[in-house]
Amino acid sequence: MKAIWKNTVIAESADTKTVESNYYFPMESIKKEYFKNSKKQTRCPWKGLASYFTLEVDGEKNEDAAWYYPQASHAAKPIQNYVAFKNGVEIKE
Repeated sequence: MKAIWKNTVIAESADTKTVESNYYFPMESIKKEYFKNSKKQTRCPWKGLASYFTLEVDGEKNEDAAWYYPQASHAAKPIQNYVAFKNGVEIKE
């Protein structure tokens, strides 16, 4: 699977996991040069506290467009430190 934003592959992996219709990519599969840490955090009742990244490609930013669970709950351990996307990021095979 590939995550694409602004015609740029920002993550690619054969080891994605699908939870609640979101594809989660292993942290090591993201292209870190496009990811900037965000201060945003949200809490999911069953997955735990999510941290976010802002994407930046060719000087354009996509605020808080990627999230992950650094300390996932027991039920969500399979996606701990896996990254999911929103805000126009396209997922393709």
